[in-house]
Amino acid sequence: MCAGKGVVVPASVDEAIAAVDRMMVKGELGDAGKLVVLEDFLPGDEASFHVVCDGETAVPLVAAQDHKRVFDGDEGPNTGGMGAYAPAPIVTPAVASAVMESIVHPTLRAMREAGAPFRGVLFVGLMIEAGTPRVLEFNVRFGDPETTVLVPMLDGDWYALLDGAARGKISGTFGTKPGAALAVVMAAENYPATPKTGDRIEGLGAAPPENAFVFHAGTKKDGDAVVTAGGRVLTVGAKADSLQNARDAAYRAVSAIHWRGEHHRTDIGHRALR
Repeated sequence: MCAGKGVVVPASVDEAIAAVDRMMVKGELGDAGKLVVLEDFLPGDEASFHVVCDGETAVPLVAAQDHKRVFDGDEGPNTGGMGAYAPAPIVTPAVASAVMESIVHPTLRAMREAGAPFRGVLFVGLMIEAGTPRVLEFNVRFGDPETTVLVPMLDGDWYALLDGAARGKISGTFGTKPGAALAVVMAAENYPATPKTGDRIEGLGAAPPENAFVFHAGTKKDGDAVVTAGGRVLTVGAKADSLQNARDAAYRAVSAIHWRGEHHRTDIGHRALR
């Protein structure tokens, strides 16, 4: 496991060779870098498509878009994710239908036929070019940080949905609420390399804006203080009637929180807002 940092999308052969050298010769990723997989480059826009499955049926959740690169403008190295928003406009109703019919349903059918019906969350990582979705990866879990924007967008009972999946029979009606959600990852100094930890976080006591939220990830208590204890420290976001309003509320909440060396992207949601 590379903690989300094992993927390199080189722009040239020289960059590819340098990445292999860092992983396999210099040991940048430890044991995880001893085996390298070379894949075809898939052009297009990336999207995260989650479905909750009970072995027979699948309930699609709102499509989200993650921001993997550490710096604004999608620059810098890949990370575990610097923020997300939903819905992702690149996943039109036609694209969503194509994903269900050509990817999700055949996958679930094949697993049933193999005697291993799938129950749980199927996360399909997509690349979409000219309206055509292709599979970049499968995960059998929720995405991070996508889940922070999926949860407030579900129109339905989360417990009923997940309990039904676990028991093999989803019942009820599930949809997507109007509006949008957006979340920003606040990272520690030097992330995604070797993050600095132990810095006191200020501003957590302030009430966030309406419909905003703060999720802890790389934090711990140190006496009465909360300090950094990982690379991606907090995910701060909001749900609102529009993506612009969700973005504004999320960044207002971000602006109230501080620690030494903290950094975050200032352009989460830029593709949709553009």
